[in-house]
Amino acid sequence: MDHTYITVALGKGRLAKQSMELFGKVGIHCEEMEDKNTRKLIFTNEEQKMRFFLAKSPDVPTYVEYGAADIGIVGEDTILEEARNIYEVLDLGFGKCRMCVCGPAEAKELLLHQQQIRVASKYPRIAKDYFYNVKHQTPEIIKLNGSIELAPIVGLSDVIVDIVETGSTLKENGLCVLEEIVPLSARVVVNQVSMKMQNERITWLIRALNEALNEE
Repeated sequence: MDHTYITVALGKGRLAKQSMELFGKVGIHCEEMEDKNTRKLIFTNEEQKMRFFLAKSPDVPTYVEYGAADIGIVGEDTILEEARNIYEVLDLGFGKCRMCVCGPAEAKELLLHQQQIRVASKYPRIAKDYFYNVKHQTPEIIKLNGSIELAPIVGLSDVIVDIVETGSTLKENGLCVLEEIVPLSARVVVNQVSMKMQNERITWLIRALNEALNEE
């Protein structure tokens, strides 16, 4: 790991854009990232000794745990699902949504009596943890990668565990939120070794980001 730079891994998409806007508020910019046609993978601000790269969200905690990035910015859903050995240091408050158990209204009954239940989810770890440790219920977990709402409609599962923003997709498909598991938003995570080796710079950065959020 090159300790002359602080390397930041950002979840691709809207999250990266919002994160860079926040970095801009604390005086950290990266002009290279603003070039829409760039093929670059790593973006550097030589003056401030900062490096940024974009990664698929589920990979961000992995880059941070193994020290390929000092800092990562990613949704709490990914942090919980990946369960990596990293420090979670700041809730950025954007990208707010919630992880919920959803299904047809009549499936509510299945959540009351600790009976076996079939659950489809992109988040098998979160689903399993919730049903075993909170509900004390034995789930059969089916991992899916897309259109989770389909699972209870076609009879693949009784319920689903998924992210809910507005709930309109659920409603359109005759489903509803049955239970809320955890509120979600974007978080800052830090590599454990970096926190020791680069403590001063990282602590300053976290404090500055936090102050910028509080001014909004």
